[in-house]
Amino acid sequence: QVQLVESGGGLVQAGGSLRLSCVASGSVFSINIMGWYRQVQGDQREQVAIISSGGITNYADSVKGRFTISGDNAKNTVYLQMNNLKPEDTAVYYCCAFRGGGSSYWGKGTLVTVSS
Repeated sequence: QVQLVESGGGLVQAGGSLRLSCVASGSVFSINIMGWYRQVQGDQREQVAIISSGGITNYADSVKGRFTISGDNAKNTVYLQMNNLKPEDTAVYYCCAFRGGGSSYWGKGTLVTVSS
């Protein structure tokens, strides 16, 4: 099992920045990919950014150039630096981890609210 704990959400004005953190614990040795998804109530959860254990990243088109995902393998932590935030970025952000064999794990989520 893998446990994920997110932190760093909050309220920010449009144009501002936030950094989300996610610490993984438990059976982290076989995690291949970690990342962030977000969900607005009533909508489907969407991928925001992911990073592989080798450092390869992928971003949703809506956040390219504004968000940066990074990882610290020694700390089992993944970060999401969010700059130039927009009201449409408002959502609950979930940390995720994927292991070989198709297992996936999710955090409880952290709310990001961007006011106009």
